[in-house]
Amino acid sequence: MTTKRKTSSTNFRNQSFLEGKCSLNELLDLVSKRWISEVLFCIEEGNNRFKSIREELKYISDTVLADRLKQLEKYGLISKVHFNEVPLRVEYSLTENGKELCRLLEAMCYFSDNLPGMNMEVVK
Repeated sequence: MTTKRKTSSTNFRNQSFLEGKCSLNELLDLVSKRWISEVLFCIEEGNNRFKSIREELKYISDTVLADRLKQLEKYGLISKVHFNEVPLRVEYSLTENGKELCRLLEAMCYFSDNLPGMNMEVVK
């Protein structure tokens, strides 16, 4: 799912500039990716296997879930443990940084739920 970005694009230059100004911009870019926060919350709630996360987030594709898990692991927000079993078993858990990010995201959820105009009903 993760693709190489065109480094000569205006979008890439803008993102690089912003990330150079403050690492918060890189974090905001990460957490704004679709499914990132929900995958984190699933792991926080004890869904620590690929299949259980996939079942909880019924609309996420296997490809996107695998990509999001790789990104979260890359940034040190989750850890991955391989068990030497047949069939192979892998479990995910939050790192201390992942737990802290979940706390911050939960506070942002509370804030957005109480911000006028943010809690609009979804049109079906």
